[in-house]
Amino acid sequence: MPVTRVLSALVLISIVLGVVCLLPAYATTVLAMVAAILAGFELRDLRAGFRLTKPMTIGLTIGLLWAAMAAAVVTVRSTSQAGIWIVLMAMAAAGPRDRRGWRDRPSWSDWAVVAVGGWYVGLPLMLLARIRVAGPAHLLWLLGVIVVSDSAQYYTGRAFGRHLLAPTISPKKTVEGAVGGLVIATGAGVWLARWGWPEVTTGVLVCATPAIVIAGMLGDLFESYLKRRAGVKDSSALIPGHGGVLDRLDSWLFAAPVYYLFLR
Repeated sequence: MPVTRVLSALVLISIVLGVVCLLPAYATTVLAMVAAILAGFELRDLRAGFRLTKPMTIGLTIGLLWAAMAAAVVTVRSTSQAGIWIVLMAMAAAGPRDRRGWRDRPSWSDWAVVAVGGWYVGLPLMLLARIRVAGPAHLLWLLGVIVVSDSAQYYTGRAFGRHLLAPTISPKKTVEGAVGGLVIATGAGVWLARWGWPEVTTGVLVCATPAIVIAGMLGDLFESYLKRRAGVKDSSALIPGHGGVLDRLDSWLFAAPVYYLFLR
């Protein structure tokens, strides 16, 4: 493994652990907002022909985050209100005005990408921030399960991989790697939970943990699909040896909502 990749991973892990474990809960919200803005830039760049400027992307992303935080209550009323705000903000920000009227008018597909991006990036990251409110251990459990899953998929795939999982989307992922990641991450998640949450039954953990792991795998494949459509290897080159912020968050973006529902 390249030294650059290892050093970058150590820096990222130190930042996340420091913020989650040593700082108040609102610091995790701030970190989530910074990550969402950076991931929003990358998502915009993955969409060919996207017409939002960077300042508009920042303002829109912050607004989407607040809407997503409202939706995190997971009630019909708040979720509907947040969805309406996301659509209205996307439509308001997507077309910069000048004296002659609309300039570079975006299409409905551009608006749709912005609106969906709020749910794809903003909502899961705000859910991670809300999970931190319940206690650092709850968020660390999710991060640990996803890290174990990603590592187990990589190493079992290299050792035993023979059958491709999704060759048109991610040609290096194998069925054997996915199964290895699922089994090992489930075992690790159950063990960690038995240590941290003795009141939760093993049966519940055996059902919930695989669902969270599978959601993380789907998130990884979804981001790979976006990159394949854009014809790029990484979402950006921001993190040396790892690609972009979206590359590091892809599994968590799908796993966080499933885990949040499990906690509730």
